[in-house]
Parts: sequence; C-alpha cells; structure tokens
Amino acid sequence: MIFRKTLATSAVMLVSLFGLSACVTNEETSTPAGWQQVIPPADPKVQELVPAEIRARGVLTTATNPPFAPFEFKDSAGNIIGVEMDLARAVAAVMGLELKISQQDFALILPSIDGGTIDFGASGFTDNEERRANYDFVNTLYAGLQWAQLSDAPPVDPNNACGLSIAVQRTTVSETTDLRPKSAECVAKGLKPIEILSYDSSDSAATAVIVGRAAAFSADSPVTAWAVERAAGKLKTAGPMFTAAPYGFAAPKGSQLSIALAAAMQSLIDSGDYARILQYWNITDGLIEHALINEKPLGEL
Repeated sequence: MIFRKTLATSAVMLVSLFGLSACVTNEETSTPAGWQQVIPPADPKVQELVPAEIRARGVLTTATNPPFAPFEFKDSAGNIIGVEMDLARAVAAVMGLELKISQQDFALILPSIDGGTIDFGASGFTDNEERRANYDFVNTLYAGLQWAQLSDAPPVDPNNACGLSIAVQRTTVSETTDLRPKSAECVAKGLKPIEILSYDSSDSAATAVIVGRAAAFSADSPVTAWAVERAAGKLKTAGPMFTAAPYGFAAPKGSQLSIALAAAMQSLIDSGDYARILQYWNITDGLIEHALINEKPLGEL
C-alpha cells in the first residue's frame, strides 16, 4: 500500500511538470463550460414515497469516492462535483430533501449501506448480477468499458494484452470483470499474465500511463473519455467501448428508499431535467427512457 501511494504521488508530480495535471490530479478547476446547477422543485407524489425516518430527518445521505471524473471529483475549492453528484442532488430535491455527501473509500460504500451509516451510494457503480444479489440499483445511464493508451505508443489491443502492465482503479468492474478474467485466460493459454496495477483512483491509473508505468488503463467509458479529453493529446482510446452495462445509485435491497429514488428519477426524466444534467457534462448517449431498478421499470416491480 505504501508503495502504491508513493508511486501515485510521484506520478502526479511528474505529470504536473509535463503540464498535464488537469487530466490526472485530484482536482479540476471547474465544471464544463455552460454548466448550470439543476435544482428542481419537490414533487409531492414522490415525497409521499420517502421512508418516514428520512422524511423526518430532511436529509438524504450518500457516499462517493472521488476522483472518478466526470462522475465525481473535486474542484479547486475542494468541493465534490460531477454528473453523478448533480443527479443525486436533483433526485434529493424532488424528494423534498437536502443532499449530504460524504467521501469514502470505494470498497467501503456498499458496506456502509448495510450498516445504515448512509442511505445510498453514488460512486459510478455498475449494476451487475453479483451486486444485485445484495443491493438495488436505481439506474442512471448505460455505459461500457474502454481502454486508453499513450497517443504515440504502439497500438494496445484490449483483447490481446497478455504480458502488459494495465492500470485500473481498485475493486471497480474494470479490475474484477475486465482485467482479472483476461489475465487468467492468458495464464490458461500458457502466456504471461497481465500485470494489473491497482490504484485508489482513476486519475492515478491515467497518470500511470502518461508517465510510462502502464501500457494502458481500463475504466468506464465516460471516465476514459474525460481523461483523454484533458490529456492535451497525450492519450487516445485503445479499441472500442465494450461490455455495455447500466450504472446506478446503490440502495438497500428491496427497500422503500429504492422506490422513492426511482420515482424521483422518473420525475427528472419527465421534466427534462435528467437529460439536461447529463448534457451539461457532454453525456448524450446511453440515457435511460424510464426509471429502472435493476433494469426493471418501476411499474413492473
């Protein structure tokens, strides 16, 4: 752990010297050009669905793990911002609640839901069958995985990466569903495994590529696109997006809160605020048309 933290710190210093800090440091100077905060009015019908304890409290609590731009990251003032934070804040407003955001290690967010210390998680969670066994996911959009590499390096093939060093954010789907199975397949074929470099954040994974520690990094497609856009031409995508899947807010399994969150999402979809929020962050593909919990329409639950 000490080695990884030291490497990440050194890498950020090197990148800053190269003038690329906007891509890979823990801060971004601002939201995208033209961005506006969307705070819709409370919807009385949705408010009735909010669990009594939360309604009485008047505050909806969530946890996230920045930096994971554009989903969540810190601006130059230390505020946690991002498209997922904007969606969570708008959902809370529709529910008639104030949103309280806490920062946690990614691996601790789901256990915090179990322990009741937060109401739901908002940290770029992919909604998959394994996670659905224990949690509900109020879907927010569809996206996939995509790799990125140095622009002037030989092409990296995500389907033929045996023996290469690939960076990733620890415990994300990119590590558990993408890299580890591919590395195991390499070993089964008698080839060198993929050297998986796991970091605490996606920006550190991108940094590892820029400073030459890794040949590529794997991340959620919006995260990869964000990093490439801010790398001043130093990074490019490596292959197309793959493994498209839904993303969502994580909530207690079978809970009334899941229903209330989904109803609030439907209200945002109906008003146009949902599409407006994503568009401010240049996300125009993969939008959901109806509120979904674990990819099932709210009316079918």
